[in-house]
Amino acid sequence: MPVGVFDSGLGGLTVYRGIQKRMPDLALSYLGDNAHAPYGVRDADDIYNLTCASVERLWDEGCDLVILACNTATAVACKRMQEEWVPRDKRVLGVFVPLIEALTERDWGDNSPPREVAVTQVALFATPATVASRAFQRELAFRAIGVDVEAQPCAGLVDALEDNDLELAEAMVRSHVTALKRRMPNPQSAILGCTHYPILEDIFQAALGPDVRVFSQANLVAASLEDYLMRHPHMRGAQTAQRLLTTGDPVLVSDAATRFLSKPMRFCAA
Repeated sequence: MPVGVFDSGLGGLTVYRGIQKRMPDLALSYLGDNAHAPYGVRDADDIYNLTCASVERLWDEGCDLVILACNTATAVACKRMQEEWVPRDKRVLGVFVPLIEALTERDWGDNSPPREVAVTQVALFATPATVASRAFQRELAFRAIGVDVEAQPCAGLVDALEDNDLELAEAMVRSHVTALKRRMPNPQSAILGCTHYPILEDIFQAALGPDVRVFSQANLVAASLEDYLMRHPHMRGAQTAQRLLTTGDPVLVSDAATRFLSKPMRFCAA
């Protein structure tokens, strides 16, 4: 029984790689909905329906536990899926909570009332749909008070990364950071609220400056998943196989993923 990892495109591969590094013997199935990427410019119902369809495909692969390694799907669809759609014997988890727990220095499962934390000025870089959902702010408010979040919608950045146009992507990062710092000149921390963005973490860090702590998700989600599987061992199968699926053209996606992670990646049709 593999663990499923889903993203609308290539970004979730940063989470997939982080999980592989932390738990190399864990069976994983990755599904990229490349035929419909990017999700960040779609409306909420469209994102919800596409995410449900992809999760069902991973259930068909035997993945009773699916990680939404897509911040847009997490922000727009995850809560609704958990409340209205996911059967009792399945689990669908998003990628916001591990990030917010790290930011607020909370242990997993700490459901105590929100409290003041050390960080009071947070910059959020994310897709337009994630920013519009305000899901990050909502989850943060359950855990912390007195935190000012300034969100910057990074339109076009996912497209540039999917096209492997790193020169354009790096220029866009610098532009988005400049725009945010006009509104919040001195953020203490920055959240990379899209799983594509860790590829550009060094560029974000350089643009923000050395005094800003940059949080990205791959390692945080991997550590959180390991903790979850220790507490729910029935969700971890005995297999060790790795499988990569796409709704797009497997050859084109394999080539793009190989460039994206700088390692050979071979996808099959979903």
